[in-house]
Amino acid sequence: MRVEVVLAWPERYLRQELLLPEGCTVADAVEAAALDAGGDSVATAVHGVLARPQQALHDGDRVELLRPLLADPKENRRRRARGGD
Repeated sequence: MRVEVVLAWPERYLRQELLLPEGCTVADAVEAAALDAGGDSVATAVHGVLARPQQALHDGDRVELLRPLLADPKENRRRRARGGD
């Protein structure tokens, strides 16, 4: 089955397309892609939905490596509402 693994930043991204055997998990795909050498990702998602490492994958799935937030979204909204950028 064909699976895509993506790690993105605001200015760039890394993408690895893999051919994996049926029954592979999110953890198998992350390991095979080897995109997160620094261990910066804190979670994974499949097509934008939070996924556990043992979740089974299907043909055509996109696994996203999620990084920690740099700013609190609620605080950003408050700052914009006060008129600051």
